[in-house]
Amino acid sequence: MMIDLPVLDIVQEPETTPKSVESNGRKLYVETYGCQMNINDSEIVLSIMSGSGYEITDKPDNADVILLNTCAIRDNAEKKIHERLMHLKYYKKRNKNLVVGVLGCMAERLRAGLVSEKNIVNIVVGPDEFRKVPQLVEDAIGGQSGIAVKLSRVETYDDIVPLRTEGISAWVSIMRGCDKFCTYCVVPFTRGRERSRSFESIVSEVRGLWESGFKEVTLLGQNVNSYFDEPLQKDFADLLAACATAVPQMRFRYSTSHPQDMNDKLIETMAAFKNICKYVHLPFQAGNNRVLEAMNRTYTIEHYYERIDKIKEVMPGCAITTDVIVGFPTETDEEFEDTLEVMRRVRYEGAYLYKYSPRENTKAWKMGDDVPDSLKGSRLEELIKVQRAITWEVNALEVGNIHEILVEGPSKKNPADWQGRTDTNKVVIFPHNEHSGYIVGDLITVRITQGNSAVLHGEIL
Repeated sequence: MMIDLPVLDIVQEPETTPKSVESNGRKLYVETYGCQMNINDSEIVLSIMSGSGYEITDKPDNADVILLNTCAIRDNAEKKIHERLMHLKYYKKRNKNLVVGVLGCMAERLRAGLVSEKNIVNIVVGPDEFRKVPQLVEDAIGGQSGIAVKLSRVETYDDIVPLRTEGISAWVSIMRGCDKFCTYCVVPFTRGRERSRSFESIVSEVRGLWESGFKEVTLLGQNVNSYFDEPLQKDFADLLAACATAVPQMRFRYSTSHPQDMNDKLIETMAAFKNICKYVHLPFQAGNNRVLEAMNRTYTIEHYYERIDKIKEVMPGCAITTDVIVGFPTETDEEFEDTLEVMRRVRYEGAYLYKYSPRENTKAWKMGDDVPDSLKGSRLEELIKVQRAITWEVNALEVGNIHEILVEGPSKKNPADWQGRTDTNKVVIFPHNEHSGYIVGDLITVRITQGNSAVLHGEIL
């Protein structure tokens, strides 16, 4: 299941991968911060750099190039990058020729300001300029700093196969950018406008992932429901069905949906295929229509309820999770109560819960940040308390249920136990028996014996 988090902060370091071409003798280290889209972007950069002769390393200590792929969605995310850059001064002192680069959304937002930061950063590259990274690094080795942050209306990296390491789950970006322009969000300004990859290239990549041993794919987009292949006149439901048909043994998920575009066709497509996971992440952000309008979310809470009811009608047992922002400018106590009411009525399996974080130059920035941070904090604590109780109750009802889970490997807390994931995206911990015959990536059947607010526990059938 999803864990309640006050901030979104994923850090991923690459595993060592073999060289794809003759090495140029230089080693590259990449750190990724933020969402799954950023992880996929890092895999694209790794592919580009590997193709230019760079050897990938999983340690910064012996790297010739260190790249930080960044997130700008919240102020806290950017603060972490600034702190990390200060830590990298140590490596700069040890190796005067070290090239440090900042990639991604934060690079797009802050641009030249990053290059001058404490004489640490050599290159700054936005999400649509990754193809220029090898040349920019070469220029930096020669002593020339570089910035490439031009947004594109056509770049989708359609022709680049992301460099993925071992694993059973992969993320596949199907589109880039966003056209929604929520008033609090910088994504349209850091990732540009929506453009979709070709239908056929995505299905082909999915087939290739299956042949490479991957068992599960998550299709990614800032708003996957907006996917559309213009030449073929194919929408996201068509794409999801094509992927599920092309590799019927593979599990498929997707993220993230926008309530305005969650249509009946998509819901019915999900219900029609066994290998499309019965899991929907559908952010509502706020439970009051006035606040939703101020956020430019383009739907009412009544429309949102109607979509939730449709999902539950067509796919009974489908897990639903969400995103919520508390303390949006001018939000009153009564309007916050409306948000709590949505949580209690829908009864989400999990939620990502955030305090509003003003982002410079967005429309919400101009509204002023008038809700005190202490009040945001107390509202957030109340939301977490309510959601944790709901998750506990929902998971307790799982006891006795039978699920098919995808085996992921040893549990992080106790290697004697292993874990897997249901198609509803809930983690199940189960006793491991090395003589049972299953391996990572297998689908096995378990009966749930216990549930709490974090995970399920089960026994193998």
